[in-house]
Amino acid sequence: MIVPIHILPSFLFYCYVSGITPGPANLCSLSSAMQFGRRAALKQWLGLFTGFFIDSMAAVFTVFFLGTILNDYVKFLTYFGAAYLIFLAIKMLKQNYSLEGGQQKIPGFFTGLFVNLTNAKVILFCISALTSFVLPYNQNFGAVFLAGIFLLFTGPICNLVWLFAGDFLRRIFVGHTKIVNIVMAVSLLVCAASLVLP
Repeated sequence: MIVPIHILPSFLFYCYVSGITPGPANLCSLSSAMQFGRRAALKQWLGLFTGFFIDSMAAVFTVFFLGTILNDYVKFLTYFGAAYLIFLAIKMLKQNYSLEGGQQKIPGFFTGLFVNLTNAKVILFCISALTSFVLPYNQNFGAVFLAGIFLLFTGPICNLVWLFAGDFLRRIFVGHTKIVNIVMAVSLLVCAASLVLP
C-alpha cells in the first residue's frame, strides 16, 4: 500500500483541494477556453499535462534522493512562483475575449508546458504530497513513483474541469471582459499572496 488506509481520505482530499482551487494552470485553462474555445484550450492542456508529468517525476526523484535537504530551498521556489503569478495577473488584465478569438496568438502546447514547468503551486503540491503522505509511511522508491503517477490524475483532470467551464461560460463572458479579467487577475494575486504570506 502506497499510503496507509487511515491516511488515504486525507491524502485524496488534499489532492482534490490542491487540484481544483485556482492556480496558474486552472486559470489559464479557463481563460484559453473562454477566449479561443475548447479545441485551442485542449492543445494548451496537453502542454499543461506534460509539464505536470515532468514536475511530478522531478518531485519523485528529488524527494526520494534528497529528502529533508530539499525543505531548506522550497521557500525560494515559492517567491519565484509568486512573482510569476503576479506576471500572469498583469497579463490577464490585458486579455480580450471574443467568439472569433481575435488577432491574439492562440496558446498552444508550449504555452501550457511553460506554465506548468514554472508553476510553483504544482511543484509544491507534488513535493508536499510525497513528503507528507507517502515518505513518512513508505520509503520504497516504487511506492513513491506510483504516488507520483497518481498525482497525474489530480491536477490535469482539474485543469479539464476549468477548461470545460471556460468553454461553457465563453458566450456569457464575452460581453463582460473587463470584469472577468479583473476577477481572474485578483484570483492569481490571491494565489501569489498565499504562497508567500504565513
